[in-house]
Amino acid sequence: MPVIEINNLIKDYEVGFWRKRKVRALDGVSLTVEPHQVFGFLGANGAGKTTTLKLLMRLIFPTGGSARILGCDISDISMHERIGYLPENPYFYDYLTAREFLNYCGELFGLDQTIRAKRTDQLLVRVNLDRKSWDRQLRKFSKGMLQRVGLAQALVNDPEIVFLDEPMSGLDPVGRREVRDLIAALRGEGKTIFMCSHILSDIEVLCDNVAILKGGKVARSGSLDELRAHESNSIEIIATSPNSDPAALAQLLTGVAAVSSEPRGLRIEVADEKKVDLVLAQLRETNGKLISVNPVKQSLEDLFLD
Repeated sequence: MPVIEINNLIKDYEVGFWRKRKVRALDGVSLTVEPHQVFGFLGANGAGKTTTLKLLMRLIFPTGGSARILGCDISDISMHERIGYLPENPYFYDYLTAREFLNYCGELFGLDQTIRAKRTDQLLVRVNLDRKSWDRQLRKFSKGMLQRVGLAQALVNDPEIVFLDEPMSGLDPVGRREVRDLIAALRGEGKTIFMCSHILSDIEVLCDNVAILKGGKVARSGSLDELRAHESNSIEIIATSPNSDPAALAQLLTGVAAVSSEPRGLRIEVADEKKVDLVLAQLRETNGKLISVNPVKQSLEDLFLD
């Protein structure tokens, strides 16, 4: 049974001052998310990703359509005790320390004082926040440190589903890797993660399924393997040539391959595997050196741009 079901969700906003007009931010969005997976929600700026999350969190209300989380309609706020949410631009109480803030969040969920204290320490360790910062006021935190606190508060109630809007925002490469590991660990614990992100490499590494939003509509959805089902049979050969002259090699390989320069050397692309031997034979004749031979795969970035 899907843990998230969105059916024909529509959201209109009124814009203008004297003459108001309606702008449709979401236009019939429908998708389902199965349990125990990381679901990636992609889209350009203004595509409607954050609007969708706000509708699911009941921070704004839909113009039409419906949605269910864990079998409950999104209007049933009792379901909120079973989910966690990290907004794209969270705002915390600046004069609370990280420890005080997580304790406060635990109290909102009705956790016992002893459990709150234990849970707070566990989560601050889990998001790799420097122990020296636990009792420092949040107003003195960097963007990356606040993001770690935000991740911790999204997990304070041990939720079944975690909604993350740009969870890598403000993190350095080490922090991004740590958050990726945390998300993968949450999936291993049987939790479901619904993640919006602009960092396509993270989506590609983490997500079981994705949906790409364009102009308020779902343009593509499915597993990455399904979305890449129509890849070409092209083969990429990376090699170096003594004269490093792509034009000369391209002349020799006319009608066989496309040759171009790149930092690693020469990139030679052939339409099918049968022509690889012809290219290798030509490289040997010109004293070229083979670096790699790989199938050409469509990256998530290419799929997103298409």
